Amino acid sequence: MSRITTAYLLTCAAIGVATGLLVIPATALSTALYVSAPPLSALTYAAWVIGYVLAMRLLERPGAALLTGLISGIVATPLSVTGPAIIVTNLMFAAVIELPFLVTLYRRWSAWLLYAGSIAGAVLYSAWTVLAADMTAFAAWVLVAYIAATLLSAAAGAWLGILIADRLKRAGVAKVARRRPAVVGRDA
Repeated sequence: MSRITTAYLLTCAAIGVATGLLVIPATALSTALYVSAPPLSALTYAAWVIGYVLAMRLLERPGAALLTGLISGIVATPLSVTGPAIIVTNLMFAAVIELPFLVTLYRRWSAWLLYAGSIAGAVLYSAWTVLAADMTAFAAWVLVAYIAATLLSAAAGAWLGILIADRLKRAGVAKVARRRPAVVGRDA
């Protein structure tokens, strides 16, 4: 990984703080709706996707989603109903979104990789919650609606993150943070 610049760190921090502030009410709403209306609870999944997709699309640098996830988790911890566990949750969601880029060794920055990571995260999250929270007690249609809502929310979150990042790029935001610093001793 090339040198980490202050602009890169500050951009991840800004996105992380905004994501953390979005995740706080999403976590509370998801937790409140989970028992009575799991499919509605699943619609909050986008709150975790938007910021990490935005960071990866805007910065196009390795680790952008993970750093943003760490910061958002730290920001959300004091006000989250899950406490410090929100840090681990945010890092897991960020890691899954970053994974397709790691597989390509960070050589491709296509939008479809963001959708792939978001959808893969939704599939893993749905499977985990269905099994870990014993959702099999719900009617089959509730499980199908829950999984569909999670997938829809992931796709919508990725779309919104890409839209925001592309508009920020056009406005010239994070131009310095995206630029890969020249290696000392080498002509750029």
